[in-house]
Amino acid sequence: MKRPIGIRLDGCIYTSNGEDLSEEEFSNAFIEFIEEKGWYFGGGHFQIDEEGNHIKDIV
Repeated sequence: MKRPIGIRLDGCIYTSNGEDLSEEEFSNAFIEFIEEKGWYFGGGHFQIDEEGNHIKDIV
């Protein structure tokens, strides 16, 4: 059996219109994209501010 080769993501995603991007909005769009392709995702994600610091919720 061939060993699977994948892609590791390491980066940040911001909107280009200056509006906040919620974790839920991103997660829904990302998972929809992954499932449409027949792929799967293993890992995690969390919200950050403009400096890359982890935040619990958009204020």
